Amino acid sequence: MRYWLMKSEPSEFSIDDLAAQKTIDWYGVRNYQARNFMRDQMSVGDKVLFYHSSCAEPGIAGLAEVSRKAYPDRTQFDPAHKYHDPKATPENPRWFNVDVRFVKKTRLLPIAELRQHPELATLRILQKGNRLSITPVDPREWEAILALLGEKA
Repeated sequence: MRYWLMKSEPSEFSIDDLAAQKTIDWYGVRNYQARNFMRDQMSVGDKVLFYHSSCAEPGIAGLAEVSRKAYPDRTQFDPAHKYHDPKATPENPRWFNVDVRFVKKTRLLPIAELRQHPELATLRILQKGNRLSITPVDPREWEAILALLGEKA
């Protein structure tokens, strides 16, 4: 089992939206490294930190898990969709997504609070210049974050 941090802008799709919907296909990722994480490394049951980004107070807003292995992102084939990719074909898809299932909404754990904990110094979201929407989380970082949230590992 692996651990991940997945970012979403709450104005686009929030932890509350995931709670209401229960499961979503994590579509629209257009970065090759993030795509490769989903396509090549994510497995059903992997744990996810749901992170609100590009908002007044960015931070971890909840817990989720991967509920379906990677498959072609449907939006790449739709010419009317903002994530359309004219170079992608059903025979040769370029973009993939996984399904993510809601587990729990947590208190917001803001990035400023994450930065205060030396045990999280290597957390990728805290690294200068990191803009990836999906990043792996080390098991020790996962446990430290759960402890900060008052959750059990």
